[in-house]
Amino acid sequence: MTVKITHYAEFWPYYLREHSKTKCRQLHYIGTTLALLSLLAAFAFMMPWLILLAVVAGYGPAWIAHFFVEKNRPATFTYPFWSLYSDFRMYFYWLSGKLPEELRKAGI
Repeated sequence: MTVKITHYAEFWPYYLREHSKTKCRQLHYIGTTLALLSLLAAFAFMMPWLILLAVVAGYGPAWIAHFFVEKNRPATFTYPFWSLYSDFRMYFYWLSGKLPEELRKAGI
């Protein structure tokens, strides 16, 4: 039986370990970028249906990465809010160049 994580401080290193392969993270970055662009377009052009596209564009590449690259179960199925927050955290750490240090601390 797997122990349920109860504190975000424990979840973050777990999340990073679930994204240990570069290709997995790259697919996440593609999905997050597409989701953010879809959300911006939804508000800029007042097209609410693009919000649905943002969800599909964000989760699609990420789940493909987990099932076919990492070969693990997406953490979002168990920890939906922490996973969403962590996806953006990982994305912005990557953009800022701070992700390698976080990966090192998580043992990757």
